[in-house]
Amino acid sequence: MIELKSARDREKMRRAGRVVGEVLAELRAAVKPGITTRELDHVADRGIKARGGIPVFKGYHGYPASVCVSVNDQVVHGIPGPRLLKPGDLVSIDLGATVDGFVGDAAFSTFVGEPPDERAAELVRVTEEALYRGIEQARVGQRLGDISAAVQQHVESHGFSVVRDFVGHGVGRQMHEEPQVPNYGTAGRGLLLKPGLAIAIEPMVNLGGYAVDVGDDGWTVTTRDHSLSAHFEHTIFIDDDGPEILTAIS
Repeated sequence: MIELKSARDREKMRRAGRVVGEVLAELRAAVKPGITTRELDHVADRGIKARGGIPVFKGYHGYPASVCVSVNDQVVHGIPGPRLLKPGDLVSIDLGATVDGFVGDAAFSTFVGEPPDERAAELVRVTEEALYRGIEQARVGQRLGDISAAVQQHVESHGFSVVRDFVGHGVGRQMHEEPQVPNYGTAGRGLLLKPGLAIAIEPMVNLGGYAVDVGDDGWTVTTRDHSLSAHFEHTIFIDDDGPEILTAIS
């Protein structure tokens, strides 16, 4: 069941998105050599609560933290802990918050200091570009496959691969709603996009192959070939004026 959101819902989602964007900006500034991923979780938890939000990840199917921090070959759902970040690490941070009953969800990838090489830097750049290629297709009258195809084509044109096992999703009163939003697909196919549809588009892109594995903790997803992975995400709202990014990072 796909729920189209009202103008009032949209305003509440804007507030949730603003909280997520502001806290992600704090997390980006905190990513430095020597910080632990658990300390980043503390930044996220404090930041969300200080703005009147609820960390939506914490307790979700038993997830133990307020943020996901995935490093190097970890794709998504990395659990914060004692791991120290080192220069050259590729860090992907995914954050969700509930405010006034609605959810904002977004993610970004960044390096600790300078990237280790040009190909790693290109991976992050192309993944973020692919997100915006997908957002550009999120317009009334387009099809869901137009978003998926735009992401996939941009990623694969640069020789990277799109993760198949995890996808974007609808978002609203719950973090994960219908429809699913794959990062691969065929233009002109799938759900017709209508005003009031709110979705999270989130390319997960690997430097090597697209196969992934879930770790023994039941959460942390890694690339099967242990190549680097990057992840970007925004919550967007579609109306007749086009897509509005609700989780812009300040």
